[in-house]
Amino acid sequence: MVFNPEESIDFHGFTGPFVQYTHARIRSILRKQPGVSSHESLAGSLLKLEKDLIILLEQYPVIIEQAVTEHNPSVIAIYVFNLAKAFNTFYTEHSVLNAETEDKKTLRLQLSEMTANTIASGMKLLGIKVPNRM
Repeated sequence: MVFNPEESIDFHGFTGPFVQYTHARIRSILRKQPGVSSHESLAGSLLKLEKDLIILLEQYPVIIEQAVTEHNPSVIAIYVFNLAKAFNTFYTEHSVLNAETEDKKTLRLQLSEMTANTIASGMKLLGIKVPNRM
């Protein structure tokens, strides 16, 4: 294995800064639209990338259980990276703050908040801090 210091801090690819940047990006979106409650129901018809993100978020407890059972924290690291990648794909394809309807905007803000919270939780379990701004 060859360690490349430049690759380790790259904002693209399988790196901690990529995940940290995604978390900061989501928090920036949420700061622009305060007051969205993730306790309201996710309403309306879902698009494929919205469904994909929800399915991935629902896997988090199973991932934690697997990491504990296998004594393997890399399971969490891989999951958090894949979640960040999925969110970035979703965000590239679908506007959050300028969604087509208010219901879609609320849904996407809720998905964003749940994603940020899950990233923060997973990274905390790995002993890695996530910034709210970058």
